[in-house]
Amino acid sequence: MSQAKEKNQSSQKPVKRGPAPLVKYYLVAYNVISTLGWGYVLVVTLAHLAGFDATSTPESTYLPAAFTRYLPIIPRLSSARHRLEKSVPPALIPLVRRASTTYAAVGSQTSFVQSFAVLEVLHALLGWVRSPLGTTAAQVASRLYLVWGITAQFEETRTHPLYALMVLSWSITEVVRYSFYAYSLLGVESKLLVWLRYTLFYVLYPTGAGSEAGLIYASLPSPPPTIPLLSWPFSTPRWVETLHDDFRCFMFLLWWPSLYVLYTYMMRQRRKVLGTGRARTLGQKPKTL
Repeated sequence: MSQAKEKNQSSQKPVKRGPAPLVKYYLVAYNVISTLGWGYVLVVTLAHLAGFDATSTPESTYLPAAFTRYLPIIPRLSSARHRLEKSVPPALIPLVRRASTTYAAVGSQTSFVQSFAVLEVLHALLGWVRSPLGTTAAQVASRLYLVWGITAQFEETRTHPLYALMVLSWSITEVVRYSFYAYSLLGVESKLLVWLRYTLFYVLYPTGAGSEAGLIYASLPSPPPTIPLLSWPFSTPRWVETLHDDFRCFMFLLWWPSLYVLYTYMMRQRRKVLGTGRARTLGQKPKTL
């Protein structure tokens, strides 16, 4: 009897404990709030591109009053916009013009929502999620570099039509991703979210990363940033400006192999999740605590 009992006990798999309740509730709240934030950005961007908001006209230079101290008024004309207008059908010219003013409509909101992603680095550092710390930090840093190091500082990028494509790619991706994580934390399986999570990247990764690289390229070569992060009592040395240009050139070149790495990684994850017919929660799923 004792041997049979011991054999039965040894054959039983260890029971996985769930996450600590407070950590779970916090992560659910974080993912829900992030979903709502990016959902708001998505709706505002779509409304702007469709011409439903007050800043949809190319002549608009509106920015929220709280940000006019820090961000210059968006110029009415953009060389990138005019070059693109010459190569698209006339019916698409109004859309191109609205795309060139997307930063005026949703730039500050996008920067605000994206900045909260620094908490994901903390989540990985504390072991609350399974995401590797290095990968998470690199992804968050690249996004912050785009919103604060590129679009907030270089005028040409703020009137570039690619900004609209970048924000659309980001917001759709993040609405699906954070919704997926929230459902996973609650133990609810949504086949639609799983399919979207591991399928939309085929389109959204190239459009997102491609527009990011395009905006970095649009800042090259460029005069000193229009919004210096630090106010120096003396003029910036030329070698500093050159170094800054070289760094942005390096980042532009780095974007393409990074896209390949992320793209092939997601393809492997898709095969693991959808290829078996089972939805496995990945990424931001909490570790057993």
